[in-house]
Amino acid sequence: MTARRTSVVVVDDHAGFRRAAHTLLVEMGLTVVGEAGTGEAALELVARLQPDIVLLDVQLPAMDGIDVARALLARPVPPVVVLTSSRDATDYGIRLRSVPEAVFIGKTDLSADSIS
Repeated sequence: MTARRTSVVVVDDHAGFRRAAHTLLVEMGLTVVGEAGTGEAALELVARLQPDIVLLDVQLPAMDGIDVARALLARPVPPVVVLTSSRDATDYGIRLRSVPEAVFIGKTDLSADSIS
């Protein structure tokens, strides 16, 4: 039996979405261990906290979520990376397909069941 992954870092440049995601995930029984607003901050936070899951916005300033996902997935023990966006996955085309290990979930479809 596989243990359920429960610790989450939320990465989004909009504080309102981070708060909403945090609340939803906690209500669904997950533990949000940190939040970041940039890709660079996300990489530092994940290295320090070692979460099971990283909920990661695709559209971040400077270093976007796809580049962050690549870096996270290259780690010796990578977290589960869940890319999110208010846009459709098809809008990202080949860039999104370049990280097949990552899961994509639209922000409106976000739930604990969809990421754990």
